[in-house]
Parts: sequence; C-alpha cells; structure tokens
Amino acid sequence: MKKILFFTVLAFILASCGAPKVTTIPPQTIPLSLSKLPPSNIYVNMDYGIRLNVADKRSSNAVLSKYDVDLNITRPVVSTYPEVVPFVSESIKKYMQTMGFDIDSDINTDYMLQAEITQFHVSYLSGMGWMGTACLDIQVYDENRKQVYPRTAITGRATVSGNYNDFSTATKALNDAFVNALNDIDWNRIAYFLKRADSPSQEKNKQVTGGGDTALEHTIIRWYVDSTPKGADVYWRVVSSTPDVKNTNQNYLGSTPYESTESFDIKGLTYNNSGNIQIEISCEKAGYAPQRKRFNVRQALDQKEISTKFNLVSE
Repeated sequence: MKKILFFTVLAFILASCGAPKVTTIPPQTIPLSLSKLPPSNIYVNMDYGIRLNVADKRSSNAVLSKYDVDLNITRPVVSTYPEVVPFVSESIKKYMQTMGFDIDSDINTDYMLQAEITQFHVSYLSGMGWMGTACLDIQVYDENRKQVYPRTAITGRATVSGNYNDFSTATKALNDAFVNALNDIDWNRIAYFLKRADSPSQEKNKQVTGGGDTALEHTIIRWYVDSTPKGADVYWRVVSSTPDVKNTNQNYLGSTPYESTESFDIKGLTYNNSGNIQIEISCEKAGYAPQRKRFNVRQALDQKEISTKFNLVSE
C-alpha cells in the first residue's frame, strides 16, 4: 500500500514538473489618436460646405483580430479609448478642417460625406509583429441627397515590429493604419464637387433650385430688346417642353429700348435640358400689332446674350 501511494505521489510530481507554464495577458486598452495631420488650408474657399455621417458596418467589433502566439499564452481582451465610432467621426472632421473644408456650413447647400467603417482592428502575427487595419466605404451626396461620388472602398494598413505583449506597438500600428486610410481618400475629387463650375456646361445635370448654388444661376445673360417705334412694353415668359421645367405666365421687363444683365433663375433648369426650353419675348405698343419672338435657352447660355429688335406694324 505504501509503495502504491509513493508511486502515485511521484507520478503527480513528475506530471506537475512537466506541465507547460501558462502566461496570462491582462486586459488591454489601446488609446486611439490621430497620429498625423494633413497639409493645412489646401481646400479653402470652396463654394459649398460638407457634412459628415459615420456609420459602423463592421461584421465584428473585436479590436484584436488575430493573435498568432504560443498556445500557452492567453488571448487578451482588447478595447479602445475612445470608442471606435466617435473617434473616427471626430478625427475625420479634424482632418478635413485642417485641410480647409467648411464643415457643417449650411444645411440647405452642404454636401454629405457618408463614411462606413467596415474594419478597424489590430493583429499580432508571429515573426512579423503588429498589423493595424482600418477600412472605410465612402460616398458623397449633393445638397439634394443625389449621389455624386460612388461607393469607394478605402484601406489603410500599417505593420510595426514588436513583441506579443507590447501593446504600445499595437497602438502605433492601429493609429498609423487609420491615418493611412485617410491618406488613401481622393480628397481632390471630393473638393471638385464643392467648387462651383466656371460654366453651366461643366455642370450638365445640376438643377436650379433657387439656392444660387449652380453655375447656371451665376451665368450673366445680357438682355437687349429694342423696337421701332420705341417705347413699347416688353414681356417675357418660359415655354418648356420638358417636365422638369414649368411654363410661366408673362412677366413685365420694361419698355424699349430695354437693356439689362441678369441670370436665369428657372427652377428645374439644367444645361442638359436647356435645349428644350425657350424664352418668349413679347413687344406691345398701343396702336401696333403685338409681336413675339422665341429664343432657345441653350443658345442664350452659350452666347450669354438675348438680343433682338421688333419692327412694329401699325394696326
């Protein structure tokens, strides 16, 4: 009996001595920060402001993705401070403001940058170190919430050598990956939409809404209407063959000779549909037969002028 007890204790001691030692990694918090800012004031004086909306579209909220280490090392629980979504939102705003974008300028005319977080995590790969990954899907909408910049995947990665328990290195990898993702965004293209075009032909489908935010509304047209004899009343109205633009009643302009420089404020007008719209000018004087002439809006935009003379005929 004593021999059996002896061998049992011995076997237990030998088994205990041969058991591998387990290393426990305590919970870790990665401090998120915008580690690098872009060049400043490169997108100032834009004609439109922009708003930002950030959505979380991650399939997993785990900050630590892969942890390729010895089996006897426990996988730690890793979190971030601040949380990912508010950090990404505030950081993108700060990044854009540094570049000169006007954030939250006017809710009626601001464009919208939609950013969806698809990945935001760090991994440890044995022999490589820490790898940070930050992925976003972005798209841009105009003030009417029409998409002008298609959904585009943005990827930022960063690899930093370090030990499996060096979470300061993990922090650098993740923060650097996020900055690399922001650098991967085509900010020039986004800025293009926020700058009003020099001519309506460069905004072929941008519709006049009355907000003064289109090249059409800033295109000055010279009006010159004369008659023989002079002193006739001049009226104008819109004649449209497209459902985007409504016909209008006559509006009084003045008496001949009439000369003015004005812009078109025709709701629904675009450069593309302007060929289906006409301006009808009427000339009326007591004792003379009224006369009317029509001018194609596309031609008026291209020539930047509506000019005519009426030779009135006595009734």
